[in-house]
Amino acid sequence: MSDLLPQLTQQFFNGLSLGAIYALIAIGYTMVYGIIGMINFAHGEIYMIGAYVGLVTLTAIGTQSGAPVPLIVAAMLIAAMAVTGVYGFAMERVAYRPLRSSPRLVALISAIGMSIFLQNWVALGQGARDMAVPNIIFGAINFTMGNKFDVTIPYSRVMIIVVTVVLMIGLSLFIKYSRMGRASRACSQDMHMANLLGIDTNRVISFTFVLGAVLAAVGGVLIALTIGKLNPFIGFIVGIKAFTAAVLGGIGSIPGAMLGGVLLGLVETFAAAYISSQYKDIIAFLLLVLILLFRPTGLLGKPEVEKV
Repeated sequence: MSDLLPQLTQQFFNGLSLGAIYALIAIGYTMVYGIIGMINFAHGEIYMIGAYVGLVTLTAIGTQSGAPVPLIVAAMLIAAMAVTGVYGFAMERVAYRPLRSSPRLVALISAIGMSIFLQNWVALGQGARDMAVPNIIFGAINFTMGNKFDVTIPYSRVMIIVVTVVLMIGLSLFIKYSRMGRASRACSQDMHMANLLGIDTNRVISFTFVLGAVLAAVGGVLIALTIGKLNPFIGFIVGIKAFTAAVLGGIGSIPGAMLGGVLLGLVETFAAAYISSQYKDIIAFLLLVLILLFRPTGLLGKPEVEKV
C-alpha cells in the first residue's frame, strides 16, 4: 500500500499533462460547434502543423545556439501560433464559409477532405517518417518523503500544465470581458439576432477558427517537446480524442471541454498503467459511449430548447 501512493501520484501528473493537451485542442472543437454548429474534423491537423512549425523553428535557432531555453520555447510557440492562425483563417474561408448554408453532412465531408489534404500536404513537404524533436528541457521536480514516497515530474510536463492553466484563465477572462468575447457569446446564442444587432458574424467565426488553431498549436509544440517525435499523421488520433473530450464535457461548453480533456487524459493514463496500454483507447472511447448513453449532452452540457 505504501508503494501504491507514489505510483498513483506519478500517473496522476502524467494524466493531467496529457489531459491538458486534449483540453487545448477540444476548445477549438467546442467553440466552432457552439457558434456555427459544425464539427471541424481538420482541427487535429492544425495541432500537427503547429508541432512541425515548432520543430522547424527549433532547428533554425539551433540547440547549441546558447539561447536560454525559455526564449527558445517562446519562439517556437509564437511561430507555431502565427502560422497555424493563418491556416485556421484560410481553412474557414475555403472549406467552411462557402458551405455554411449547406446541409451539415456536406460541411462534414469538406472537413474530412481538408484533414486528408493537410496530412498529405505536410507528408509531401516534410516526409512521412517519424521525425525526432531534440530534447531541450532537462530536469525534473522530485517529491520525496522518507523511503516510501518518491515522485518525479519532468519539467516538460510541468510546463504543459502551467501553460495550459494560464491559457485557460486568459481565455475565460477574454470570453467574459472583451468585446470580441461578448460578440462570440452572442453569436453562440443566436447567430441571426446577433447579425441583426450589427455584429459582424463572419468576423467572429473567422476569429473563432483562428483562436482554436492557436490553442491547438500550443498543444502541438508542448507535446512534441515532451514526447520527442512527430509525423504527419499524429493529428488524426489526437483530434478524435480531443473531440471525444469535447463531447464528454459537453460540446459547445468551454468549461466542459477543459473538464472533458482532463478526465479523458486521466482515464487513458491510468488505464495504460494499471490495465494495459493496448486497451487505453478502448477504455477512453467506452467512457464516451457511457456518457452518451446516460447523459447525451455531456457532463456540463445543457439540452437545447427550441421555442416554437
